[in-house]
Order: sequence, then C-alpha cells, then structure tokens
Amino acid sequence: MDNFISDISGQQFPSEQRILGASIRQPIFKLIKKEYPSFSKDKYIAASELTRFKETYISEFLKDESGQLSQLDQQVINSFKENKVISASLDGDNKEPVSVGDRVADKVAEFGGSWTFIISFILFLIVWIAANFFWLNNKGFDPYPFILLNLILSCVAALQAPVIMMSQNRQEDKDRERARNDYMVNLKAELEIRELHEKIDHLIIRKEQELVEVQRDQVEKLSFLLKKMEKIEEAFKNK
Repeated sequence: MDNFISDISGQQFPSEQRILGASIRQPIFKLIKKEYPSFSKDKYIAASELTRFKETYISEFLKDESGQLSQLDQQVINSFKENKVISASLDGDNKEPVSVGDRVADKVAEFGGSWTFIISFILFLIVWIAANFFWLNNKGFDPYPFILLNLILSCVAALQAPVIMMSQNRQEDKDRERARNDYMVNLKAELEIRELHEKIDHLIIRKEQELVEVQRDQVEKLSFLLKKMEKIEEAFKNK
C-alpha cells in the first residue's frame, strides 16, 4: 500500500487519506494555517488530521454570542464526530413515562374538543329542559330558570378548563421537543452536506491532478519518441 508523509505532522498515512491544501475550504484552511504557518495549498494533510480542524471550525461556527456551545449544538457535534444517526438517538431519548393525570387530561381534552361532546351535551340539555319543563310541568327537581342546570354547567366549565390547559401545556412541551429535534436534525444535515461538498471537491482536484500527471507522462513519452526519431533521421542522413 502506498503511503505519503503529512506536511503538518511528518507522519506516514495511507495514500487514500491524502488531501491537498487547495481542496480544503478557506475557513478550515485558515485554522490549519494558524496552527501550522508553513502549510500551503500545494501541501498535503491526512483526512484523520483534517477531522480535528473540522471539529474546531464547527465548534467556533456554532458558538453563540456568549462564546459558548449550547447543549443541542454539542450533541450534534458529538453525533457528527462519532458518525451516528442523530434521529435514532432522539427517538430513544424520548421514552418518558406518562402519568395517569396526563393521560386523563389528554383524553378529556380530546373528548371535549370533538363533535361527539358537543352533540352529546346538546342532547343532555334538551332532555334536562324537556324533562323539567314539559314532562314534570315545571315542578320537577330543577324548574325554570334551571338553577341546578346552571350550577352543573358552571362546575363542568370550571373543571374542564384547567384540565384542557394541562393538556395544552403538555402539547406545548411536545412541540418544543419536536422543534428541538428538528433543529438538531437540520443542523446535522447541513454539516453533512458541507462535508459531502468537501469530499466532492477533493475528488475533483485529485482527478485533475491524476489527469495532469498522465498528460505529463504522455508528453515525456512523446518527447522521448521525437528525440529518438530525430536521432534515427540523423543516422540515415549521415549514411
């Protein structure tokens, strides 16, 4: 296996890890140049060495105004460094137990915001009013103006409102968690796209170098053949 010597560490690496300085993005190239001033665009660095500078660049890029990385950004960097699928880790972290009260609040909010509840409650009101006003001739357990019915409606509204608010708060927490997950996945995708662009640029530059070397070799062979033909022509002329 062919090896090459890195121009920044002087160590040997496999030739497939060789990366030309000209194929490195300018911000990362500046970081390398800052630590190794002698490094230039016509020199080589190993892919494993370049990874460290990429991590430094990403950390500097994601730092907020306070100069610190958020927990989400740090988690994305770790997943990018370890080459892990971030969505899988997020799905595994979200298995939190749901209490009985939370489940009841969700069911109440789901039922209270449905047509089933509206139609059922209208039928209940119609039956209540008809039973007291018509069937019991307004002398039943809740005659007009239906004070007991108003009390029941007030109690239902007073209890239903905070339960629905509890469910809405849980939904807001879910939305925040979903937005957090979307941010992390999108950030990871952006970093991977940038990484892919760098790899494509590196492949293009490497292929161009190979073509240049092939052309140089062909030119040298042609020059050698031309010189040989000239010598043969001179030999014939001398005869």
